[in-house]
Amino acid sequence: MKLESVGIIIGLRPFEERDSIARIFTRGHGVLAGMMKGAQVARKNKPLVGQYGPCSWNARLDSQLGVFHFESERNMAAPLMSDSAALSFMNSAFALLTTLLPERAEDAPLFDMTIEMLRLPSAARYLDWEVHLLRSLGYALDLSACGGCGRAAGLEFLSQRTGRAVCAECAAPYMEHVFPMPVDLAATRFFLSRAALTHGVKLPIERAIFPLASA
Repeated sequence: MKLESVGIIIGLRPFEERDSIARIFTRGHGVLAGMMKGAQVARKNKPLVGQYGPCSWNARLDSQLGVFHFESERNMAAPLMSDSAALSFMNSAFALLTTLLPERAEDAPLFDMTIEMLRLPSAARYLDWEVHLLRSLGYALDLSACGGCGRAAGLEFLSQRTGRAVCAECAAPYMEHVFPMPVDLAATRFFLSRAALTHGVKLPIERAIFPLASA
């Protein structure tokens, strides 16, 4: 079996003395896990987290780990190394993808947003990225109308229970269970934590310690 796409390396960990287990977020096949032969000892074209380029995943059976062939076109992490906020966006995004996005869950729009966020990092782009990830995980935030009365004006809060916007009047009895609008990283972290609990995992430390003030 062979899968081909473009992708970005979001995780690498050593396997024995020479090889590495990689996770690559691909445009056509979502997150793939596989072996990178000789990755630890490569002196030329050494695989690094944040590299982007064409890749293929090969395995005799669909259930096997498989082996990657990856050609780096550019290292998207390199320009972020001097910007602590941008680097935290990347680390948090990669950890969330690794922990929460099911393997081979194709999401080309999320992939494109990831590349754009890394190319032009900002708090606003990262927040939009988390909102899209939540939608992919089944936690779509509905900001179009009040979840209580249905009106589209005066939406000042977001319900923790439903993920829907609510007006001030409907939110008044439940102020301990709503977030102020507009949506911020505190609100998305709440729903990401809920998604992690559903998956039986903890929210990645890279996101748990994310500086909320950066949004």
